[in-house]
Parts: sequence; structure tokens; C-alpha cells
Amino acid sequence: MKFLHTSDWHIGRQFHNVSLLEDQQHVLNQIIDYIKDEAVDAVVIAGDIYDRSLPPAYAVEVLDNVLSLICSELNVPVIMIPGNHDSAERVRFGAKQMKSSGLHILGSLKDVAEPVVIKTSDAEVAFYGIPYCEPLMVRDVFKSDVKTYDEAHTFLVNEIKQVTQQTNSQHQVNVLLSHCFIDGAEESDSERPLQIGGADRVSYQPCADFDYVALGHLHSPQYKGEQHIRYSGSIMKYSFSEQNQKKGVTLVEVNETGLVSQKHLPLIPLRDMRILEGELATILENGKVDPNSDDYLLVRLTDKHAILDPMGKLRSVYPNVLHLEKIGIQESSNTKLKKESLKRGELEMFKDFYSQVAGEPMSDEQHELVADLVSGLVSGAEPGLVSGTAQQPTAKSQSGKE
Repeated sequence: MKFLHTSDWHIGRQFHNVSLLEDQQHVLNQIIDYIKDEAVDAVVIAGDIYDRSLPPAYAVEVLDNVLSLICSELNVPVIMIPGNHDSAERVRFGAKQMKSSGLHILGSLKDVAEPVVIKTSDAEVAFYGIPYCEPLMVRDVFKSDVKTYDEAHTFLVNEIKQVTQQTNSQHQVNVLLSHCFIDGAEESDSERPLQIGGADRVSYQPCADFDYVALGHLHSPQYKGEQHIRYSGSIMKYSFSEQNQKKGVTLVEVNETGLVSQKHLPLIPLRDMRILEGELATILENGKVDPNSDDYLLVRLTDKHAILDPMGKLRSVYPNVLHLEKIGIQESSNTKLKKESLKRGELEMFKDFYSQVAGEPMSDEQHELVADLVSGLVSGAEPGLVSGTAQQPTAKSQSGKE
């Protein structure tokens, strides 16, 4: 049996206020072609189907058309779970009615141990799904005292494993779908943090007993812990930090004994996402002969002088420049600022700092006290000895009486 593992479609995504719908439709068409060419028996979508919990109408229409084509026309079942960008309640609307059409939406924690079983001549595969969830949700549903993401995820995995252990004698192949952040995996700028501070990480070890683990959330294709615990990655690049990632889907083959193979199938973007760095004149010259001049670009100019309308000039050859950084001028300004700062004394810089914090200039008395302190620090002498006359303690301070 063969199935496609995909995730992080993010339908409806905008990047720098530019709609990526045409680009998404382009790669979704390639997924349809892979389904036909590889004669797969199922398609897995491991979360983040939409880019936000309230997707625009055109995003819903695109997904509806794609799922209708896969399930109805190609007669290939689809198993999917909601991700952190999705609204689980909205995504799983009508899930019970859609089962008969081949669309299986595993969006309820209450049903986490109920698999979708697909049988072929080579294998019987049980697909279990853990939708994105927070510890509080697991506590509410199962009345379990879990506090962290790792505890919640491990609890749900163990709930599923209680069922798989009972069906081991039936020679069922067990596949787990989960939308989570496996600790130590490689992240990108375009992924929305599940929680600040790294508390969203979960362990891979509880998942190791499954024949294959289809993960979603992280956009870079990769495995973590074990070769069969894998992120397929997003279907296209969603930030410039992903410029070197090779996007695609994973073709998984299993038989009655378990995993046979897993293969990365590339997806070719309509427009790539690249970073160009150099002087404006050089970039413009290269742009005239660049066969991929329609790519989405971040341009970093190294020119150290001001340029009139650099964005307009760049877009004359690269129409999809989305962001411009003038790193040459920034470096030059920083160097000049450092040199100017070195010319100024410590006292002058402290006066500026005090004015910014206090909102008023230092008084003459404060100036004198700080000057004495700075001079003492610079010379190595104790404050109060700079002028050669130490400040003696008064009789009141000596006696300790007021």
C-alpha cells in the first residue's frame, strides 16, 4: 500500500500583502499528478490546511475543489487533522457525513483512539490522528493531570497505543498523524510558535512504536529521532528563511510487516522565494538575463551611498521584489556612529543617557557628582580623591547619630 504524506498547505496565505493562491494552486496540481502517477491508496494532510482559523471564501473554495477531485473523481481517501492555524471545530464540520465520500477529518480529541482503517491487497493500515491541542484541552476532555505539551502529547499517544497493542495480532500497520513540535527539529521563520519559550516541544520516543509517524507544523522536510518519524514539510516556501529548503511531499509504502520505503517527491514552485545580495548596478544587470525574474525576492543592497528610488529600479527587472534591505548604508552608518561615539567622553554619553531616561537634563550638582565618579573610575582612584582632597566623614556619620 502507498500513501502520500503532506502537511502545512496554508491555503489563503498572504506574504508581504501578496496573495499566494495562484502559487498554491500550482503545487496542489502537482500533488494531484503524483496521486495519479504513483497510484497511491490514500492521502494524509497533517494539519495547517488553512492559514488562519477563519479562512477567506476563496481559500475554502480551493480546498473544496481539491478534496472533491481527490475523493470523488480519483476515488482516493483523504485523512487529515487540524493544525494550530486551523479551527478544529470548523474544519471538522460535517466530518461524520463526509466519511462515506472518503474524506476522514480526525479533529476531535474524544475520538483520538478511533482509527481510519484502509485495506488493500498488501496491507491493512490503521491511521490514528492527534489534532493540534493544548494541555488544557487534554485535561478537560480526559480529566487527566497533564501540565505541559509533552505530557499532553505523550498521554494521547499512550491512549492510542492501548488500542494498537490489542490489534497487533491482526497484523495491522499503524500510522500516527500529529501536528506538533518534536524537540530538536529544525524550525523556520514562517511557523507560528505554539508557545513562547520552547515549552511547546514534545518527545519523539513515545511515537517510536508506530510503523510510520506523519508529522505536521514544521516547514522543513526532515525526520527526528527515528527515520520513520517524519515531517513532510510545507508544500511551498512561506518565508525567506526557507529559501534553501527543498519542498515536496513524502511517498510512503508499507506492507503487512510494516514500513517498506519513504521517498521525497519534489514540488516545483510557480515562483521561487530567493534572497539577492549585492550592489544595485550588478543586480539590475543580472536581472535582465535572469530566467526566473518573476521570483519573490528579498534584496539586500550593499551600496554605501543613498540611491534614488531603488525599489522602482529593482522592480523594472524583478517585478516581485517584496522586501528591500540597505545593509551597505546601515553598516556605514553604524561604523560612523561608533567612530563618533569614541570621540565623545564617558561623561557626555552618560548625560545623553540620563536625558533620555529622565526626560530632563542633569542638574549642575548631578553633573559634578557624576564627573567626579567617572574621573575616579578612569584614573583608578576612589571617587572623592580625584582632586587630591578626600571627602572626610562628618562627626554625625562617625558616631552614627543624627
